Amino acid sequence: MTDYFVQAFIYLVAAVIAVPLARQFGLGSVLGYLVAGVVIGPVTGLVGQEALTLQHFAEFGVVMMLFLVGMELDPKSIWAMRVRLLGLGGLQVTLTAAAATCFAWFLGMAWQTAVAVGFLLSLSSTAIVLQTLTERGLVKTEGGQSAFSVLLFQDIAVIPMLAVIPLLAVSGMSGSGSEGGHSSLSLVENLPGWAHGLAVVGAIVIVIICGHYLSRPLFRYVVRSGMREVFTAASLMLIIGIAALMSLVNLSPAL
Repeated sequence: MTDYFVQAFIYLVAAVIAVPLARQFGLGSVLGYLVAGVVIGPVTGLVGQEALTLQHFAEFGVVMMLFLVGMELDPKSIWAMRVRLLGLGGLQVTLTAAAATCFAWFLGMAWQTAVAVGFLLSLSSTAIVLQTLTERGLVKTEGGQSAFSVLLFQDIAVIPMLAVIPLLAVSGMSGSGSEGGHSSLSLVENLPGWAHGLAVVGAIVIVIICGHYLSRPLFRYVVRSGMREVFTAASLMLIIGIAALMSLVNLSPAL
């Protein structure tokens, strides 16, 4: 237990020192966190042995943030930004994926690997970009809304990409469900590629349907109790349950 306290203290000290300095120099908090991590990790070696545990903890923070972003969206907002969403977002993902795929194929990669690389390089981190836009007060600007539309399209495009990637598996390169931070408990570990893709789509459909038809009656029931802590527990239950379902089909909980 003492080791955890010491490591947590080191992380917090690095953040408290580096992030305000980065903000003062106009670099943003994200770069401040990155610099702090480099200093206490590779440079000084104060931490780093517990990287895998920290990765899971940090990923759940991203899960919480994206859950809140999703709750603030509604069909009317998405329809209002449909031109940016399909135009800017679709063009960015399509052109970037195509260019990266062609370049990877030109370097001698198998076409399946090249397509997977193209998918990966066409995406960016919603958490990092939204944090930067929020800090600079650009979320409500024309450019901020355009950037958010691109990010939203990328998040939506992840769904068909993750359904297609198992079909691109190259023989001899398949990994176990415990790699890449996923739990060893998996519902798709021994399934063929097409079945894995169907399981991915099915899990996402379940989340959408249950979120639309079951979440409101659940929260009405919880609100009637009049206890704030029960409402918080119900929200965490939903977040953790959805993240667990995504992990069971070998998807990122952040999805």
